[in-house]
Amino acid sequence: MYECSDLRKGLKIVIDGAPHVITQYDFVKPGKGQALYKCKLKNMLTGSQFDRTYRSGEKFQEAALEEVQMEYLYFDGENYCFMNTTTYDQEVLTPAQVGDARNFLKENTVCNALMFDGRAIDITLPNFVILRIVKADPWVKGDTASGDTKPATLETGVVIQVPPFLEEGELIKIDTRTGQYVERVKE
Repeated sequence: MYECSDLRKGLKIVIDGAPHVITQYDFVKPGKGQALYKCKLKNMLTGSQFDRTYRSGEKFQEAALEEVQMEYLYFDGENYCFMNTTTYDQEVLTPAQVGDARNFLKENTVCNALMFDGRAIDITLPNFVILRIVKADPWVKGDTASGDTKPATLETGVVIQVPPFLEEGELIKIDTRTGQYVERVKE
């Protein structure tokens, strides 16, 4: 159990049976009366955010979150299917739960999934993934007027900026945290 004095940004607690993360935190000590703890909370299941004020002495239950390795299997048109790499159980996540990770999610990619009460609520991709360019405009050698990058469509369907010397069919390394090109990968 957490006390009010334990509250801080990034702490994960259970409120009304659902995991929440504290996104902002303020301690206020008025001249008279009890100290106040003002928090902005985000529901980890629905993504909704709200403000709450707590008085000193209140207690909070720690969110029992577990991180497990999951392998991405397929997208069925509505949901994303993942498999636990140790138990081989399959989990289905909605596009809202997958979030922006779907831009770099390729079949057989191993991710870390955040589990609450035995079900996946969020995934984290590896820092770098290797994807193939499926569409890129040709580059004329010596063409410096168009700038130092060009748009390229990757096999997952996302469009990113890449150096002009890259062509269709090449493998590139992408930083999933920023969504930017890192380097060309030899096959």
